[in-house]
Amino acid sequence: MSEAVIERGDDKLAYENNKLHKRLCRLVGQAIGDFNMIEEGDKVMVCLSGGKDSYALLDILLTLRERAPIHFELVAVNLDQKQPNFPADVLPAYLDKLGVPYHIENQDTYSIVKRLIPEGKTTCSLCSRLRRGILYRVADELGCNKIALGHHRDDILETFFLNMFFGGKLKGMPAKLVSDDGKHMVIRPMAYVKEADTERYAAVKGFPIIPCDLCGSQENLQRKQIKGLMREWDKKHPGRVDSIFSALSTVVPSHLMDRDLFGFQDIKADGVANALGDIAFDEEPCATPAAEPGTIAFMPR
Repeated sequence: MSEAVIERGDDKLAYENNKLHKRLCRLVGQAIGDFNMIEEGDKVMVCLSGGKDSYALLDILLTLRERAPIHFELVAVNLDQKQPNFPADVLPAYLDKLGVPYHIENQDTYSIVKRLIPEGKTTCSLCSRLRRGILYRVADELGCNKIALGHHRDDILETFFLNMFFGGKLKGMPAKLVSDDGKHMVIRPMAYVKEADTERYAAVKGFPIIPCDLCGSQENLQRKQIKGLMREWDKKHPGRVDSIFSALSTVVPSHLMDRDLFGFQDIKADGVANALGDIAFDEEPCATPAAEPGTIAFMPR
C-alpha cells in the first residue's frame, strides 16, 4: 500500500473523529440549553466512575466550558467503593494529567452490598442507593450546586421500558430533576447522545476504562434484556428507537389514562370543535422521522 493511500486513510479517520467530537459537543450543548442545566456561577460535580460514558461527559464539558458564554466550574468526583482489583491509581493519574480539580471519595460499599445481597441476586439497586447518599454528601462538602451524571439517550430509554414492562408505570430518567432529598439538582447533559457514539468516542480518545467488578458478571439483568431488545429494533427497524425517544418529549395527557394527570371526570362536551379531541377511530400513525432535539442557547455560534 502506497504512502499516499495511507495518508488519505489517516486524513479520513481524523475527519470522522473530529466530526464525532463536534456532534457530541452539539448534542450535549443542546441538552444543556434545552433544560437550562448549567447557569452562570454554577459549580458542577461531574461523577466519574471510570466508565466510557462518564469520561466522555467530563471531556465534552471541558470543551464546552471553554466555548460557553457563561462561567462555571467543574470538579470530577470518583467514589472508590473498594471493589476487588480496582486500580486506584488510574483516575488520579488521568485527572492530574488533564489538570482537572478532583476528589476521590473512599467508601467500602462493596462489602456492604456483598453482605446484604444474597449470592446471585441483583446488587445494582442497593449499590445505587449507597452511592447516591455518599455523592449527595460530597457535593455539599465541595460546595457543588449541580451533580452531573453520564447517562445517555439509551440509558433513558432503557429506564423507560424497564418501568413500563416491569414496574407498570410510564416513567423515565429525566435530563434534569431535583434530587430525592430536595437539596441537589441532578443533570444529565448527555441525554441526547447515543451509546454507540460514546463507545466510539472512548476508543478514539483512549480513555483508561475501569470495569465494574461488583455487578459486571450479572448477565441476566433486566436492563441487559431491554438493551438487547433495543439493539434488535435498531438493526431491523432503523428509526424506531429515535421515534420512541422523541415521544418522551411529546406527551398528550388527554390521550392516556392517568386521572391525576388529566381531569377526565370533569370534562364536558361543550359543542366547540377541538383538534385534540377523540375521533373514535384513529388513523394509523405515519412513519415520520423523529424530530431533532431543540435549539441550543448554551454554546455561541
